[in-house]
Amino acid sequence: MTMVAAINATLAAEMAHDERVLVFGEDVALSGGVFRATDGLLERFGPDRVVDMPLAEAAILGAAAGLAAGGMVPVPEIQFLGFSYQAMHQLAGQIARFRYRSQGRFEMPITVRAPFGGGVRTPELHSDSLEGQLTNIAGLKVVTPATAADAKGLLTEAIRDPDPVVFLEPLRGYRGVKGPVPEGEYRVPFGKARWATPGDDVTIIAWSYQVEVALRAARSLAQQGLSVGVLDLRTLVPLDIDEIVAAVERTGRVIVVEEAVPTGGFAAEVIATINEHAFWSLEAPPVRVSGFDTPYPVGQLEDTYVPDSRRIEAAVHRLLEVRP
Repeated sequence: MTMVAAINATLAAEMAHDERVLVFGEDVALSGGVFRATDGLLERFGPDRVVDMPLAEAAILGAAAGLAAGGMVPVPEIQFLGFSYQAMHQLAGQIARFRYRSQGRFEMPITVRAPFGGGVRTPELHSDSLEGQLTNIAGLKVVTPATAADAKGLLTEAIRDPDPVVFLEPLRGYRGVKGPVPEGEYRVPFGKARWATPGDDVTIIAWSYQVEVALRAARSLAQQGLSVGVLDLRTLVPLDIDEIVAAVERTGRVIVVEEAVPTGGFAAEVIATINEHAFWSLEAPPVRVSGFDTPYPVGQLEDTYVPDSRRIEAAVHRLLEVRP
């Protein structure tokens, strides 16, 4: 099953499971979403539960906050993650802190779905990776599936979570990632990283589509006689610190890969976590492979901007040259 098919099937299953679940956003109803992630939901569940919203992200997330406070389970879609800037006052100022502000009186069981990431030649503000900014908002959980199975398991977990979750879906992964998906109810708990492949020489830590890119690099490096493991974080908030520490203890050499700009990015948070919890297990300083400190470029330049397997391989070789 492709990742987008797994997401679509999970949305349908959760709407059937709980009549309080609502799906709404730009073009999600009549057209089934720009990537068809919500295809067929309008016909099955009707216009009261699958709603096309105006081109106004603040209204979409403001409506989600009100619906959640009223006892519903909203699953709003932000058509592209970069558009969430237009709703940051609702997301950060309302949704993320509503339970805290109300001293637990109101839950915010909201799952904000949003595609993101490069490699598909989108216009401006369509491919920006803002996950690092989102993790800096206390009260939000940030989820980044890398496989079709995890898209199902983590989305189910997100919709049933009483707190707000931002569920980030990789644009390249919608149809570029395909794999077996468990039948029936399937949930993946937050805060549990996954070894995409084990390794003994170097550990690559990644999330979302960069897990797939890291796996390509690991396979190429295996042909060169190197054992490179890939750790898929799955969720950024909560973060699986124990598994990160175990990865550092196993190899002593770590590369963190992200598509975002490096300054203030989530890779820096992972490296800070390593320094706090596993410093004495390091054989060399951790390395970042990321985008650059520029706005996301036009489509003709994004192959240079977005990390690819060649940049990851080069980073592995540089890291192995460092002697403890």
